Amino acid sequence: MQPAMREMSKAARDYCEVIEGSGLNGKDWLKRVARLLPRVHAAVAELAEDMNGSGQCLDGDMEARFELFSHLRTLLGERDGYWTEYDFSRDTEAQSGSLADDLTDIYCELKHGLRLSEQGMEVARDSWCEGYKVHWGQHLVDAERHLYDLRVRGLLD
Repeated sequence: MQPAMREMSKAARDYCEVIEGSGLNGKDWLKRVARLLPRVHAAVAELAEDMNGSGQCLDGDMEARFELFSHLRTLLGERDGYWTEYDFSRDTEAQSGSLADDLTDIYCELKHGLRLSEQGMEVARDSWCEGYKVHWGQHLVDAERHLYDLRVRGLLD
């Protein structure tokens, strides 16, 4: 296995394990997520650099996805919502970004790629790269930005 794919697989496994243990790890789980996302980002960016886009897009289990989203949203509480750069209202009910949504979509895409790796690493690589370019890459950037903001404001705990 090439080094870039090995790093991507490891980062994906580590991220999925942290998300799956979110109810067990107490307050430290969000700090772990904040440390893992840059690793995932660097790994997928390296992997996707030469890809043209021919992977399988994820068509996942919406019920399981919503269950994870609801769990993470409850766990995050007031730290969940955030403003995007194009938001104009300052009404907290109108916040358009959700860290729980970002983390859920990233998790589902990474977990899907890990399952596909059983069919072959090329299949997993293509799925991760295509999904990153068309969907979860924006969630990754948004989550990293919001987690940075939480850290700077002392709210990551």
